[in-house]
Amino acid sequence: MNPAAQNTATPPAAPACRDWTRNAIARVQAENNRSADTHLYKIELPAQWGVDLYVKDESCHRTGSLKHRLARSLFLFGLVNGWINEGTTVVEASSGSTAVSEAYFAQLLGLDFVAVMTRTTSPEKIALIEQFGGRCHLVDAAGEVYSAAAAIAAECNGHYMDQFTYAERATDWRGNNNIAESIFSQLAHEQHPEPAWVVVGAGTGGTSATIGRYIRYHAHATQLAVVDPEGSAFLPAWQANDMTVVTGRSSRIEGIGRPRAEPSFVPGVIDTMMEVPDAASVAAMRHFEQLTGMHAGPSTGTNLWGVWQLVAQMVAAGQKGSIVTLMCDGGERYAGSYNNPAWLAEKGLDPAPHLGTIEQFFATGTWNG
Repeated sequence: MNPAAQNTATPPAAPACRDWTRNAIARVQAENNRSADTHLYKIELPAQWGVDLYVKDESCHRTGSLKHRLARSLFLFGLVNGWINEGTTVVEASSGSTAVSEAYFAQLLGLDFVAVMTRTTSPEKIALIEQFGGRCHLVDAAGEVYSAAAAIAAECNGHYMDQFTYAERATDWRGNNNIAESIFSQLAHEQHPEPAWVVVGAGTGGTSATIGRYIRYHAHATQLAVVDPEGSAFLPAWQANDMTVVTGRSSRIEGIGRPRAEPSFVPGVIDTMMEVPDAASVAAMRHFEQLTGMHAGPSTGTNLWGVWQLVAQMVAAGQKGSIVTLMCDGGERYAGSYNNPAWLAEKGLDPAPHLGTIEQFFATGTWNG
C-alpha cells in the first residue's frame, strides 16, 4: 500500500470542516493571485550560433524556488481530496526546497508542518523551514525519508503529503497557469516562440511530467530533455523503461536525483536524458554567475550542463532556434556547501576541469566534454 494512502483516511467532513476547507482553498488561491509570474530571461549567446537561450527564474517565488508551484498544487490537492483539514499536521519527505515551500503554505493555513530530510540538507534550507514555522526531522540516508515521514504522519494522525507520488497528478498538465503554459506564453513574441528544447532536472519527476504532457497535448514540436545527477535512478529507469530501478545512492546535488525511480516520474514524455557529473553541476553554476551575474543553485548548474551540449549540437547541425531551462533556486541557500571550497574538497568535487570545458565551448562553439 502506498504510505500516503495509510495517512489520508480522514473521517467525512462536517459542515464546520467544509467551511474551514473552503476558506483554506480561498487563501491559497488568493496567494497565487497576488503572485506575479516568474521572469523569463534571455541569455545572450554568440550571435553566430543562431541559438537563443531563455532561463525561467523560479527563485523569485516567495519561498525562493521552483518548488513553490509544487507546494501550492499539493496543498490544493490535499484540501480538495479531504486529506488536509483544520488541525491536520502536514508531513513531507524532502531534500529541502519542497519542504521550505510547504512550510510556508502550512503557516499560511495555521497548520503544523514536519519535514523529513537527510542530515546533509543545507543549513540554510533548514533555517528557512524553521523560519516558516516548520520542524525538521533528520535521517541518515535518502532512502529512509519515505518510511520516516509515513510513520510520523501516522503517529500524529496527520497527512503525509508524499510529493514523490503526487507531484505528477496535483498539477493540471493541460494548462491552468502551470509552468509550461507560462513558458510558451512568455515566448509568444520571440524570434523562435516554439523552443527546440526544454531542459529540466528530474527531482520528483513532476516538472518533467507536466511540461512533457503539455508539449504533447498542444502538439508542439518542442523536445524535452531531462538531466540527472550521477548515480540517480531516473536515467537508468528511463533507459530500461523499468520503474523498479533502485540505485540506493543519495544525490550530492540537492533537489534532484533520487535513489529510486519515483512514482511521479513519467518516462514516456521524455525525448532524451543526460547524466551530469556532480562537479560539472557546480562548474556550470559558477560559470552562469560569471556569464549573467545571476547567483543560482547547483540544480540549475545541472540543467545548464545539459543545455550547453544541446546548444553545441544545434550549432554543429546549423540549426537555428531556442532552448528554455529553469533557474530552480538561488545560490544563497548553499553558502556553506556548493559555494564553499573546503566543503567541495571534502566531498571530492573539483569543478575546475568542467569549468574549462564550458569556457572552451564558449570560445569555439564545440563541445568536448
